[in-house]
Amino acid sequence: QVHLVESGGGLVQAGGSLRLACAASGRTDSWYSMAWGRQAPGKERELVAQISFTTGNTYVEDSVKGRFTISRDNAKNTVYLQMNSLKPEDTAVYSCAVRLSEYYSDYVSLWKYDSWGQGTQVTVSS
Repeated sequence: QVHLVESGGGLVQAGGSLRLACAASGRTDSWYSMAWGRQAPGKERELVAQISFTTGNTYVEDSVKGRFTISRDNAKNTVYLQMNSLKPEDTAVYSCAVRLSEYYSDYVSLWKYDSWGQGTQVTVSS
């Protein structure tokens, strides 16, 4: 059984930083990858970053490249999203997700993630 709990969201001024954490429980040693996604009001959910559990490779979407970093602490079963130089357009609910089974590519598309957490609100003021 998969259980994902996000934390670290909040209100920050433009240019500031936040670090989100996703604490995972379950048989994490067999998981394929994890990701962070976000959904702004009136918009569809979009992928932000992901990390492969098999290769360790990370992928960051162009919209946040150079500002956001995804990482993993195996001992704590936690995946982080470090967000720097935040912009008002980064305002959204951020959720983490897990892909449980193997996928043909190291990069997993949004709709191929199996389970999502409840999310944490990030608000960036101008």
